[in-house]
Amino acid sequence: MMDVVASGLLSFPVTHFNADLTFDEAGYRSHIGWMCDHKPAGLFAAGGTGEFFSLAPAECARVVRAAVEEINRSMPLVAGCGYGTMMAIEYAGAMEEAGADGLLLLPPYLVQADQEGLFEHIKAVCKSTSLGVIVYNRDNAIVDDATLARLCDECPNLVGFKDGVGDIELMTRIRVRLGDRLHYVGGLPTAETFALPYQEMGVTTYSSAVFNFIPEFSMQFYAAVRSRDLQWVERALAGFVLPYIGIRNRRRGYAVSIVKAGMRVTGRPAGPVRPPFTDLTVEEDEKLKALIDGLKNLGAPAAK
Repeated sequence: MMDVVASGLLSFPVTHFNADLTFDEAGYRSHIGWMCDHKPAGLFAAGGTGEFFSLAPAECARVVRAAVEEINRSMPLVAGCGYGTMMAIEYAGAMEEAGADGLLLLPPYLVQADQEGLFEHIKAVCKSTSLGVIVYNRDNAIVDDATLARLCDECPNLVGFKDGVGDIELMTRIRVRLGDRLHYVGGLPTAETFALPYQEMGVTTYSSAVFNFIPEFSMQFYAAVRSRDLQWVERALAGFVLPYIGIRNRRRGYAVSIVKAGMRVTGRPAGPVRPPFTDLTVEEDEKLKALIDGLKNLGAPAAK
């Protein structure tokens, strides 16, 4: 599963909601099919961009099952999993039953823990499932290289490390210590920003949220990073990615909200975000649409 995941660009599909905030399964299934047509290497269902944190357990299983059925084994489907240890174990079982190929273990809810506590938490979830587990290193669940090495010794099915921190020293320590024992995935918000430096550390893939509404650009950007077309990457960063981040940074939670806004302004609406997040304003939607329209002036990366 991870060999395939690490071979190309990944994405997190948003979870579609109706105006009353109920799950729009038909819209979601249609979107999954559309994303598959654009050939990502794998998808993360009910992940961060998919608003895992806002889904009830039964909804989460329904979302993952719908994605599994739409993908129909054409690519790996990794499902979100998280909260406290006992809840995470229950989620792991439900996601495995729903047909997921792997798990993305998000941080525990609310609490801060030391390295020994994080070790026991991740170990317990890994031991509870036969699926491959990718640990998401971010927020209140940042493991160091020593803890990760212990986990790799204890848990053969710990197969991936997704970094959402951006600590270059820590990432270097982990990469040097563990080498090819794990596959490494870039997981910072708007991961395109970090794609070039992370590639130099052996991080061969990342999850692109903007793939939800501009998949052609996402694929071009990934190809340019892999071929080290630095001039095109810098033009893309200056012309779209960094101004996009400027809008994203206006309010907390906009890392998710701006993706749904992108879908809205490109004619593929996915409904609102659920509270406590808020949607972009009309003015911000217009700014985002102007950025997307400007991509036609970017040109294609150099063919290699």
